[in-house]
Amino acid sequence: MTTLTLIRHGQANSGATTEADYDRLSPLGRQQAHWLGEHLRATGGFDRIVSGTLRRQRETAAGLNLAGRPHSEDSRLNELDYFALSQVLHDRDGIPFPKGPAEFAAHVPQVLQLWREGHAGPDHETYDAFRTRVFGALTAAAQDGPGAVLVTSTGVIATLCALALGLEAEVKARMFLRIMNTSVHRFVFDGEVLHLAQFGATPHLDLPERHSARTYF
Repeated sequence: MTTLTLIRHGQANSGATTEADYDRLSPLGRQQAHWLGEHLRATGGFDRIVSGTLRRQRETAAGLNLAGRPHSEDSRLNELDYFALSQVLHDRDGIPFPKGPAEFAAHVPQVLQLWREGHAGPDHETYDAFRTRVFGALTAAAQDGPGAVLVTSTGVIATLCALALGLEAEVKARMFLRIMNTSVHRFVFDGEVLHLAQFGATPHLDLPERHSARTYF
């Protein structure tokens, strides 16, 4: 069996309405990565880092400061293009981009349903292609053996959880909303079968003075 650790990137530029504006860590996001790196160095068991190629993912990987561990990039760990999907939803149904957490919670299932039903348009990555590429990234990391820390994003983690647990799309959408920044998730490959071993751990944020640093957006 091979265990892999997946981490969601730190808090990005929340409040952004475009991918370009969103794709950088906030000061809190950098602090979250620093704290998580301290925890990982104390617990050990990691020999390499693999991140997506998005800026927020690369900045989180660097912020972990796992000195001496090689860092490689795999674009298959990149997030779905939520902003582009949101624009399709707006153009088709007149639904605006959300302005706060409550609106976002209602928005995510609508975006994912539009995507899953194939209404994103021919120029956008399909839902099935996304699932295939993220599973391929995890499979490739497993083939290199245990000890990998993979820095990725919410959609990737939620999709892998859904694949491991056989979740329906509605449940996956709810899970999408409950993945905190720099949360830790562990998956186990037993042969070719994927299992979820840990979801949403935040040991580096469990101290009382850090509770306010727990963020979803």
